[in-house]
Amino acid sequence: MNSLFPWLLFLQLVAMATAVESLRPGFYSETCPPAEFIVRHVMKKALIREPRSVASVMRLQFHDCFVNGCDGSVLLDDTPEMLGEKLSLSNINSLRSFEVVDEVKEALEAACPGIVSCADILVLAARDAVALTGGPDWEVRLGRKDSLTASQEDSDNIMPSPRANATSLINLFSQFNLSIKDLVALSGSHSIGEARCFSIMFRLYNQSGSGKPDPAIEPGFREKLDQLCPLGVDENVTGPLDATPLVFDNQYFRDLVAGKGFLNSDQTLFTSPRTRPYVRVFSKEQDQFFKAFVEGMLKMGDLQIEQPGEIRTNCRVANSGTVDVY
Repeated sequence: MNSLFPWLLFLQLVAMATAVESLRPGFYSETCPPAEFIVRHVMKKALIREPRSVASVMRLQFHDCFVNGCDGSVLLDDTPEMLGEKLSLSNINSLRSFEVVDEVKEALEAACPGIVSCADILVLAARDAVALTGGPDWEVRLGRKDSLTASQEDSDNIMPSPRANATSLINLFSQFNLSIKDLVALSGSHSIGEARCFSIMFRLYNQSGSGKPDPAIEPGFREKLDQLCPLGVDENVTGPLDATPLVFDNQYFRDLVAGKGFLNSDQTLFTSPRTRPYVRVFSKEQDQFFKAFVEGMLKMGDLQIEQPGEIRTNCRVANSGTVDVY
């Protein structure tokens, strides 16, 4: 990471406290009453069309909020003057379903032009992805503005790798005032969705440079992963992140206890003594997982910094002309 990152992050966290004060439930109740209904309606259609897509949209909130706050920056396409976040190390060939966000934005612009930010769309859509697949539902705080720019460098410096271990994840989350419990609960977002063979080839064939598989993988599960991701495979082939990838439940944690975590950054939550107790609790008590997950999502959604902002009319492109400032 960049050596200036901790100091810059401290300044951002100070600014965040002020920015969060403007967020509140029901923010669009007067300016765009159908906003939340529209987002959920489009997400329902996306779920029917391609079930995996809603998990992909939920993931966008994580990758947005950790990089300079929840500001829709991850949605910006590159321009001749700006290298955005879509091609950063953790995002390239990985983030997807941007077209679902486009569809939501188009519907909102038709109903309430220039009112609902792309940053708020991501927070609403993430909530809906969980609720529509059997997980908890909750009231979200809204009122974010969209950033005017994005930074590939910032994303590279901040976002963790699928190879990350529990210690590095704990350190990262703590810098955003997110606890170990928040880390484990939010990792439960992998209850739905899939990931690429690219993300696990090292743990199947060369864990820690050993030339051998990760010993934490349950042998039978490793055989399945070997079949899915043999050496020489197209590494964009995907596999489910848990045994019930279309249902938001606590199966993800039961899989970790059984040594069947797909990603290294998942399984490390059980092999590490600091995170293991939460994995055990969530594997047995789904209600406790759901409660902690909602708390973590709300805290992550509050990540904000003071910066110029606007309401984009197209989530992929910053508007031209004068913008509103936080």
